[in-house]
Formats: sequence, structure tokens, C-alpha cells
Amino acid sequence: MLGEGLEKGGVFMGSAGDYGRSSLVILGAPLDLTVSFRPGTRFAPAWIRQVSVALEEYSPVLERELSEYAYYDAGDIILPPGNLRESLGRINAAVASILADGKFPLLLGGEHLVTLPAVEAAAGRYPDLAVLHFDAHADLREEYLGERLSHATVMRRVVEVVGGDNVFQFGIRSGTREEFSFGRSSTHFYPGEILPALAGVTGRLEGRPLYVTLDIDVLDPAFAPGTGTPEPGGCTPREIFQALYLLAGCRVVGMDLVEVCPACDPGERTSLLAAKIVREAILCFGRGS
Repeated sequence: MLGEGLEKGGVFMGSAGDYGRSSLVILGAPLDLTVSFRPGTRFAPAWIRQVSVALEEYSPVLERELSEYAYYDAGDIILPPGNLRESLGRINAAVASILADGKFPLLLGGEHLVTLPAVEAAAGRYPDLAVLHFDAHADLREEYLGERLSHATVMRRVVEVVGGDNVFQFGIRSGTREEFSFGRSSTHFYPGEILPALAGVTGRLEGRPLYVTLDIDVLDPAFAPGTGTPEPGGCTPREIFQALYLLAGCRVVGMDLVEVCPACDPGERTSLLAAKIVREAILCFGRGS
């Protein structure tokens, strides 16, 4: 059961007040310590919740609505300013607690480094875990500016946790020569269009526990400008939703959505898109009430 160390503010639309009967738990991880270009991701969990009320609870594609699902918004993990390792430890403990209770953690970042402690917690419960990574950036650097723990190194650290053969990377269109070389040799690395690549691997992943990490900058900045490191040439919202629908029949055990930066989000369109991704994820991976 989730204990102390959480800060309640607004809640995502339609969330239940009962943790015990909920199958899916939304958890904010407002980490913003290693961002290299435009900071502000710590404000994303609260902002995504705030704008969620602008959406309908019904998904016409899935023909389901949030009122049919029991999910709980646990609030944000309280993270000590400036203390990276303690922050990562608290994220790990919170996600591990949710998993131990047999529930699905849906983590709202924060920067992409929040994925590392979440994957560590998931791998501790599911030794055969595979990680599906949707991102503009490879995030495979061995170190960045002398630091091994960074949003630019997070997937290299994830490879060390689960093994490169269990990491599947989609939509990558930015990185160093060394990162692309490492990805092509050490992970399942799919730069370019995400849907054909994802459709080609879902059969191989059938029955396996999957953790999904989705960096909002996988989308083209025309659709998601509110992010710290926008990269032109990305996918459309429709492609991201189709990716979620492809994964709906898989054994997804956890997910995060990261790198939304409200301060860089004119018209709140990135936060609204993120909220809709959360809605569709609940309907894809949660259980009916």
C-alpha cells in the first residue's frame, strides 16, 4: 500500500477515491534536475491533471469511457530539491509499492530519468521484462557532461538493468553517432516510422510483461511544442494513439509519459495531448470497474 511521501493536489479527471479497488494508479514524478535545454518538466503532472477536465471521458475509437474503469490518482511523489539519488530512490519505492499491490503504475514525469527507477522496480517484479521506448532521442549516451545519470543517458542505464535484447526503441531521430551505433548493435533500434516497426514486434512480445516509456518529443513539435528538447520530423498524435491501440492486447504492466514542459506550451496543446494519451492508456491498460 502506498504510504507517506505523496503530495495531493488536483486529480486526473474521473479518478476514483479508493486506492484499494483501483487497478491502475496515476503517480506524478516531478523530477527536473538533469534537463539540458529548457527546464520546467516538474510542473507537468499538475498541469496535465488540470487540463484533463477539458476532455470527454468517452473514447469513440475504443468505445469505452473512464466511468467504466477504477483508477486512482495518488498525487505527486515529494522529491527533495537538488538530491538526485534520493529522488530516484523515492520514485523506485513508490512504483514498487504499486506493483506489489498488483496494480498498474502510470507515471507522469518530469524528465525522462524517472523511467530508470520505475523500470528497476518493474524488473524486480518481472524478471523477463521488456521495455518499449518511444522517443525522438536515443538517450543511449554512456555519460553526459560527465554524469552517468541524466535524461540523455537514461536508456543506456535501462539497458544495464534489463539487457539490450529486451529494449525496443521507436521513433528515434536524434543522437550522436556513437548512440546510433550502440542502438543498432545492442538494442532493437527502429528509427523512422513507429507503426510498421511496432506491428512487426508485437507478436514476438506476446505474453511477456512490457513497460512502456513515452517521451512526448517523439511527436513532431508542430503537435507537441511544449517539451524541453523539441526535435523536428516526428510522428503525429494519430500514430501515437494507434501505437497504444496496438499494445492494448499485450501484457503491459506499467507506463510513463515524460518530458512535457508547460512553460514552453502555447495554448496548452501539449498538455492536452498528454492528458488524452493518459485517457487512452487508462482505457487500454486498466481494468473495468
